This record gives sequence, C-alpha cells and structure tokens, in this order.
Amino acid sequence: MTLDRIPLAGVIGSPVAHSRSPRLFAHWLRKHGLSGHYIPMDISADKLESTIRMLPDLGFVGVNVTIPHKERVMEIADLVSDRATLIGAANTLIFRKDGRIHADNTDGFGFIENLRQNAPDWQADAGPAVVFGAGGAARAIIASLLDVGVPEIRLTNRTKARADALQQAFGNRVQVHDWVQAGNLIEGAATVVNTTSLGMTGKKDFRVPLDALAPGMLVTDLVYTPLQTKLLQSAEQAGCQVVDGLGMLLHQAVPGFERWFGMRPEVDESTRAAVLR
Repeated sequence: MTLDRIPLAGVIGSPVAHSRSPRLFAHWLRKHGLSGHYIPMDISADKLESTIRMLPDLGFVGVNVTIPHKERVMEIADLVSDRATLIGAANTLIFRKDGRIHADNTDGFGFIENLRQNAPDWQADAGPAVVFGAGGAARAIIASLLDVGVPEIRLTNRTKARADALQQAFGNRVQVHDWVQAGNLIEGAATVVNTTSLGMTGKKDFRVPLDALAPGMLVTDLVYTPLQTKLLQSAEQAGCQVVDGLGMLLHQAVPGFERWFGMRPEVDESTRAAVLR
C-alpha cells in the first residue's frame, strides 16, 4: 500500500525571512485539517530555474514568488496567464500534473478584494486614483484599478522612466507626473495608493506632502510593516477612509491555496490574527 504524497508549497524570493505567508498557510491548513506544508525558500537568481524545475519531483504542487524573481519566473514557466502577461510579473506558480509550470498573478485580485472587504462603499469610478511607485506591485495595482473602472490614474515614481514605461503599457488612462509634484496629485483624487517601500520598517520615510488629503478619499498602503504607516495615520487624521496593506497579502494567497490544497479559504479576523502573531 502506498500513501499519497503530502502536498508541499512555499514562497521563493531573496530575502524571504520576513514573509508572513508561512504563518498564513499554516493557519489555513490547521483550520481546515488539511495535510500539507508551506516553506520559505531563499533562492538566489543563479539558482532560480534549476530549483523551480526540481521542486515538483520533491512533492511541491506550487509556490508563491516574491522579490526579486517575479519577472524572471515568467520566462521559466510553460504557460502564463493573461493577467500575468498584462502585469509583466507572476507571483504564483502551479506545478501541473502534466509536468507543465503555470504562472499567474493574483496581486491585483488581492488588492481589489482587500478594498471590497474593508471599504465596501468604495466606488472605483468615483474619480481619479493616485498611484505612488512604478515597480512590479504598481503594475498589478494599475491593471486591477483600470479593470474595475477607475477613470484616470495619476502615476508618479522617483525614477520617471519606469513610470513612463507603465504608461506605454497601459495607455492614456494612465498619466505620468514628476515625483516633485507627488503631493499635488492628491487634490481631487478619489483613491490614493502607495505601492513603494517608502514608510516600511527599515526603509526611507514616505515624505510626500499630504496636505491635499480630504474626507471621502480612500487611502491604502501596500506596506504592512508597520500596519499603520505614517501615510495611513495622516489620512485617518484628515478624515479619509483607510485600508492597510495586510489584507492584500491575505487575499492574494487565496487562489493559490485553493489550487494547491483543494479548498478555498476565507479571509477573516482569525486569519489576520494568525498572521500578526
């Protein structure tokens, strides 16, 4: 008699020691009484492809991918979803039974689900959105905001060329502005999103002038360490609705968990508590 292999999944990046995903997956596996393990793996760029190709033989059913490998894994995958192609990065790999590697991106899904759960009155078409940053996360956020009907995105990044590249990719609803004008972009916006690492513990402060924040705006920060960033604190003081970045991490993990372990988990208070422990 042979026992079925215990499904393994994990997160690949460098570094990954800070990742909350192992706590999240352990919580869901425990809660639903499922066999399986989720492992953080710090893999350097030169070992990335050989490691990924070896994992299915070791019992892995898939992995999440984080910085700096989200773009490189697109070249390694056999199949790439339309979402990942549009965003230009993948955060989820599924190792299929036919031996092929499927790359997907669930960051935009996680971002929008976080807003819908924690700001249910938010209307995407209420007005322009300001997006700070033009990295891989920004691509996913812009794609998802355009998809749900945001009429205009005011994009700014410290390196303007990266923002210009996103405007080229996403078209005329994305308008690029110089970083020195970042504070002015907030005026008249309905949604404000920080996709940069500014304000994260151990990183530079988020120094954009925030005088234009006003009641009725929704402000969200992808940074979740600390949970209440200075941007969110300032927004709350200005009477804005604020949504922290932890929910995006939780919601983006749902599709992968369902594909790998066969059950769709819920994001609830116990999920947040498990990850924040």
